[in-house]
Amino acid sequence: MEHTGATDSAYGTDEAGARGREARTADDVLRLLDGLFAEGVDRWTAGAGAHWDAFYADRGRPVPFFVAKPDANLARHLGQGLPGPGRRALDLGCGPGRNALLLAAEGYEVDAVDLSPAAVGWARERAREAGAEVRFHLGDAFAPDAAGLSGPYDLIHDSGCFHHLPPHRRVSYLALLDRLLAPGGHLVLNCFAAGAEHSGTSASDAELYRHPERLRGGLGYTADALRWIFSGLEEVELCRMNEEPEGSPYFGVPFLWSALFRRPAA
Repeated sequence: MEHTGATDSAYGTDEAGARGREARTADDVLRLLDGLFAEGVDRWTAGAGAHWDAFYADRGRPVPFFVAKPDANLARHLGQGLPGPGRRALDLGCGPGRNALLLAAEGYEVDAVDLSPAAVGWARERAREAGAEVRFHLGDAFAPDAAGLSGPYDLIHDSGCFHHLPPHRRVSYLALLDRLLAPGGHLVLNCFAAGAEHSGTSASDAELYRHPERLRGGLGYTADALRWIFSGLEEVELCRMNEEPEGSPYFGVPFLWSALFRRPAA
């Protein structure tokens, strides 16, 4: 077939000629959709680091998960015999590192990742004070280089990352699990429960693309939605997190789901 005078730029090899036509791969589509949520709503890409830096700037604020207490459900699962010392764990969206320190204390080889330099700096301070060995990574766990993360991990822990993702980034989340979670490995997940106080929006996925601002406080999920999204994993436990009393050594609030999923070994 003749090109009838067309240049290479017409076929996307020239950047200026391709401008305005940005979608060729699935990753291109994901980035375009990210742009719908960018201004004041982005909590998950590398560009959101500044938002989380501001969030963590005042360490004395009465934010429940600023306390140096690990999640009660994670401590319980470890106590009941999840893969033990010598195994590898990833703390996804580690914040100030409270759960990464527990995993290290339980004998795991721990990687912990967060978008926020302020959060990672705080987490490193806590690790030094505790004498804990944790490899902290600054960056976007869903980016192509995955912030330097290298699986497989026997345990991936997520307390508050998943519920800040827009609907299309669930694809990236599941791809991360497929890439980094070992066969037979476990996902420990805490996320907002739909309809509960402080639990983010219950708007449908379609509504979020019409009104991106509703994503700002995160997404609430039903139990059935979580079971559907993670249907490629085996459900071990899915229940509401118990509220921990003030004097408890653990963190627990009732507006979060506490989920434990296992990747099939085969």
